[in-house]
Amino acid sequence: MKKNLFEILIGSWTLVELIEVPLDGGEIIYPMGNKPKGLIIYSGDGYMSAQIMNTDFENLDSKNNAAYLAYSGPFQTDDEKQTVSHTMYVSLFENWRDQTQNRKVIFKDGLLHLETDKPFTSNSQLVIHKLTWKRIEQSNKNH
Repeated sequence: MKKNLFEILIGSWTLVELIEVPLDGGEIIYPMGNKPKGLIIYSGDGYMSAQIMNTDFENLDSKNNAAYLAYSGPFQTDDEKQTVSHTMYVSLFENWRDQTQNRKVIFKDGLLHLETDKPFTSNSQLVIHKLTWKRIEQSNKNH
């Protein structure tokens, strides 16, 4: 039996890439630096947690690059639209709390791609946020 989107998302994912793509075709932006680290975890009880950090501390430009992003809360999926909605029950950014953000879900080459469903303004230009995640395989090791 085919799994639904909710079931497919359940688990832990590590960040591969985070980019902002300008709608005007300009250069790709790396808002968390070129090599960010991140985890997103979807649990079977309908909650998720995402944390992303910029690892390029030497070149951190606080105007253009964030140092850390974190939020958690309930999530919902829509199989027909192929979207996931994250409601931020808690967030590092106060203005994100209690907001719901929708993401398009694309599975390609064994990776999870999440994209903002609507363009937003970043550094005075309209962009789409694109995140690529790789599933963390279950380990039998005790950590």
